[in-house]
Amino acid sequence: MTSTLYTTEHIVAAELATHAGDFLLEMRAGGLQGEALKEAGDRASHDILVAGLQERFPADAVLSEEGRDDPARLRCRRVWIVDPVDGTREFSERGRDDWAVHVALAVDGTVVAGAVALPSLGVTVSTASPPRPPPVTCRSPRIVVSRTRPPIQAYLLRDYLDGELVAMGSAGAKAMAVARGEADIYAHAGGQYEWDSAAPAAVAAAAGLHVSRLDGSPLVYNQFDPWLPDLLVCRADLAHSIIGLQLK
Repeated sequence: MTSTLYTTEHIVAAELATHAGDFLLEMRAGGLQGEALKEAGDRASHDILVAGLQERFPADAVLSEEGRDDPARLRCRRVWIVDPVDGTREFSERGRDDWAVHVALAVDGTVVAGAVALPSLGVTVSTASPPRPPPVTCRSPRIVVSRTRPPIQAYLLRDYLDGELVAMGSAGAKAMAVARGEADIYAHAGGQYEWDSAAPAAVAAAAGLHVSRLDGSPLVYNQFDPWLPDLLVCRADLAHSIIGLQLK
């Protein structure tokens, strides 16, 4: 459920993620390719997001994948955590739509607002208007996994739940596939940075999904080391079974 305490933050997160995503689409349609496109896209989106946040919330700290990490953020209660291009590989491959822009706000270590723009789909999923919780179904669960590095835990889940693996690009695209009812489980064990999961976690929780680490413990953001070892986003009715497997 979306907190009404952060109405402005919900809206701004969605607006900025959408704006950066639209700009990235324009860049993608230009002449840059490969590494040049990745680097230019990351930098341009970072500049858009940071400038927009500093204009609207000048007292807040910002942690961005593409920015210099300022330890002063550790003394701030409110920290925006952004990933200018989540899934740069997919962004640089023409025709792929499984990349994203992440914008999230963490307050006292908990994400309270966020948005995941999926620019190639023309969709921004956010805490401003989160999706309805996906329905419980009798079909085999669909488990989204990395295109290139599916972890062994995904195969264990597939076998235990008699599920189906679905390869997909960015972390945001995977988590939003669950939030939008296109998949049922995103279980990641290979480690991520805070900017990979903060916005997806905020949106998924607002959509009524289970969001935690693989052992069921809460995700805590704005840490000295922004590395998070694992992540679970799934339908609430599946969480107990998955956590019970002790996949870590």
